Amino acid sequence: MDTQIIQLIVNGIAVGSIIALAAVGLTLTYGILRLSNFAHGDFLTLGSYLTLLVNAGGINIWLSMILAAVGTVAAMLLSEKLLWSRMRSIRATSTTLIIISIGLALFLRNGIIFFWGGQNQNYDLPVTTALDIFGIKVPQNQLLVLGLAIFAILALHYLLQNTKIGKAMRAVADDLDLARVSGINVEQVILWTWIIAGTFTSLGGSMYGLITAVRPNMGWFLILPLFASVILGGIGNPYGAIAAALIIGVTQELSTLWIGSQYKQGVALLIMILVLLIRPKGLFKGTI
Repeated sequence: MDTQIIQLIVNGIAVGSIIALAAVGLTLTYGILRLSNFAHGDFLTLGSYLTLLVNAGGINIWLSMILAAVGTVAAMLLSEKLLWSRMRSIRATSTTLIIISIGLALFLRNGIIFFWGGQNQNYDLPVTTALDIFGIKVPQNQLLVLGLAIFAILALHYLLQNTKIGKAMRAVADDLDLARVSGINVEQVILWTWIIAGTFTSLGGSMYGLITAVRPNMGWFLILPLFASVILGGIGNPYGAIAAALIIGVTQELSTLWIGSQYKQGVALLIMILVLLIRPKGLFKGTI
């Protein structure tokens, strides 16, 4: 296989693993809360900027990521308290929720520009040389991103399959009303949904900042691949979202062989449209 193709596949897996982390949060909030959150990409951006803020204070990058995740979760829980819980109580329509989430996205993005400015920034990290693996140049940051993504996904699998809250989340995703009358604490499930979504989304943003520059619109440009991953993987199915994100990440990178890199976002859109036309429920079974 041509070296360039292998190089693009490696790059695609790195980007796909980042999309996968954020897509898990997006598909959980949709599957459990029935919320199409267009502010999700900007929460990802917030995670990268909070990492930048803590890291600039001389804190180790890994500890910075953890503290940034705490901050992102806090911001998501605040939005739940001020917005989403009130919208659920008045049974707001899905259209209303989408419009509010777009407004929240704009609020977050402009708040980030107000505090950090609009220029590209980078973490305070030592310069490392790329590893040469059989002629393929693999930046060390990409390997770290992939390793951290795998660890996070395994942790999610354990939580969903082997813990009480994970089983409750799956029950609520399948049928909220039935879960409520069965004695499941739905409010606790909602709280954990935001905690998991915020943690994974923030980690995705932090890791995206490792392989690219940190910029205010980074999450907005990822929102299309995120929704494409959620739809392709089956809405509400976190495992499907992970698999779909890797497919989209690799496909986007390979597309640069034939079209310019500026059209990569269009590839995600094309995949999403084709899936909706051919298999509206996605490649895997969703909860909706």
